[in-house]
Amino acid sequence: GVKESHQMTIFRIIAAILHLGNLEIQGERDGEACHVSSEDEHLSNFCGLLGVEHSQMQHWLCHCK
Repeated sequence: GVKESHQMTIFRIIAAILHLGNLEIQGERDGEACHVSSEDEHLSNFCGLLGVEHSQMQHWLCHCK
């Protein structure tokens, strides 16, 4: 009962969440900081699926405001 266009959006969101779960977040300074590699393919896929900027997502995954 879900339209095909809505199904594709749902699949895109689910795929993005699964890629986000595969990100490798590396800790620094005894767990006080972290970073995500700019070469991480899962981050690239996540950003591509959701249409968000790669550098911004890389930054805000490791910093809170």
